Order: sequence, then structure tokens, then C-alpha cells
Amino acid sequence: MSPVSRNHGGSVPVIDQVPAKLFGPLTVVRYLVIFATWIIFIATMPLSLFFCIKIVHEYKRLVVFRLGRLLRRKPLGPGVVLVLPCIDEHHLIDLRTMSYDVPSQEMLTKDSVTVSVDAAVYFRTCDPVATIASISDARISTRQLAQTTLRNVLGTRTLSEIMSDREGIAQQAQAVLDEGTHPWGIKVERVEVKDIRLPRELCRVLAAEAEASREADAKVVSANGELKASVALKQAADSMAESPAAIQLRYLQTLARISTAQNHTIVVPIPVDIVRAISSHFNKTH
Repeated sequence: MSPVSRNHGGSVPVIDQVPAKLFGPLTVVRYLVIFATWIIFIATMPLSLFFCIKIVHEYKRLVVFRLGRLLRRKPLGPGVVLVLPCIDEHHLIDLRTMSYDVPSQEMLTKDSVTVSVDAAVYFRTCDPVATIASISDARISTRQLAQTTLRNVLGTRTLSEIMSDREGIAQQAQAVLDEGTHPWGIKVERVEVKDIRLPRELCRVLAAEAEASREADAKVVSANGELKASVALKQAADSMAESPAAIQLRYLQTLARISTAQNHTIVVPIPVDIVRAISSHFNKTH
């Protein structure tokens, strides 16, 4: 019968079956070695306690391999954990959230614009056994995967999408990262895009474009204001033309407003009708 591999405790591959002719002797040898180790441990007490007792903090877990096999199919701790000498190999795993500043990544966007992006990734260990048994160094692998994932995600977006949809980019990068690191026992909690830097030439072009757009909008607003003012002046002129006394009152109000200021020159307006009458009379006489 050939060996069969099967996962125990979620994602830890171990050899669960061995050839039948070797199963009995190997098991006996294993128990004999463990029994001899216990005898040595008890014989050397209390000196052996200083080397075999491990204190595991609340935010850490201890993964122990006894004779190459995972002990109890799960991590141990927190609290006091007894590790036998010579036959136990232990690894201490930190469960706290760690942050990683992704180095500045220069890449081409979908519309062929070169940008430089800085980001931060927050991740933690959710399965200590998989972190030890599935990959040699889960933290370094997660950091390298974060760099490549960020470049791949930003390469599918245009410049306008990158500048306006940072939250969507962060969520997409987090989903891709979490899917890739899950078999390693790593949970990606958050991805943040900190800074997006553009080339200086492109910044000047965008600034000129924005300034031209603002000037065009200002001209449109000014033209609309002139149109509304002309309509209002026409309505006021039509209203005053119906009452000659209103024109005279407006003329007196203008003189009163001018007299309140310290002016040495007062301009007296002449009605257009009078000017036209004088001009027509002058033309008739000549």
C-alpha cells in the first residue's frame, strides 16, 4: 500500500499512513523514544524544568513538532507549555497585526501614464500551523505578494480612476491578497493607498488644463451675468419710460448719492430725448 497524504487541522499536510509492514515497528520505536525522553526529563528535575517549560503570551501561540509530527494537531498556548528535550521542535508565532510599507511602485496605467504609488498593508497570522508547515517564511512571501498585487491592480486602471477611486483600489488589492495568503495562514486586514505621485511634466499639463477649464467656466458665468443684467436694465427702462416723473426721481436720487461723497466734480446727465431734439432742430436749420 502506498503512502497517502491527508490534511489534518485545516491545511497542514502530513503523512497519515505508512506501509503496513512498517507501521507496527515505527510506532513502537516512537513510543520508546518518547518514554526514554520522559525518564531523562524526570531524572534531571528540577534542572530540566528551566529548559523544558515555555511561557506563551496571550498574543502568541506555540507550534510543537514531536519527532517530526505536529503535536495535538493544533498550536499550544497561551500559558505554560511543556516541551520535551531532543525530540520536540517548537516555533513561536505572533498573532498581532503587523504593518508593511510597500516600497514606491512605478508602473504604467491602463492609459500608458507612468505613476508612482506608495501603500501600506496590514496583516496578521490566523492559522499558526499553516504559517509554519505550508511555507518557509510567510511574512516575506506576503510582502512580496503585496508588491506584485499592487502593480497588477493599478495596471488595470486609468489615471483618472486611480486618482478618484483609491478606496476601490484598496479593496480590490485586499481581496486579491487575502485570497493568495489564505493557504499560508495569513489574513490581510487592510490595504491603504498612501500617496500617488505623477511626473512633473504631467503635473504641469494637468495644471494648465485645469486652469483653462476654470477660465472657461468664469467666462461663461460672466456672460450669463451680463445677459441677466441687460434683461433687468431693459425692464427697468421700460418701466421708467411709462412715467416721466420716475426718471426725474431717479435723477434726483443720483444727485443725492453723489452729494454725500466729498466730490469736487458733479456730472449732470442730459436726457437722450433732449439731445435728439436739439440735434434734429439743428439739422432743420441748416
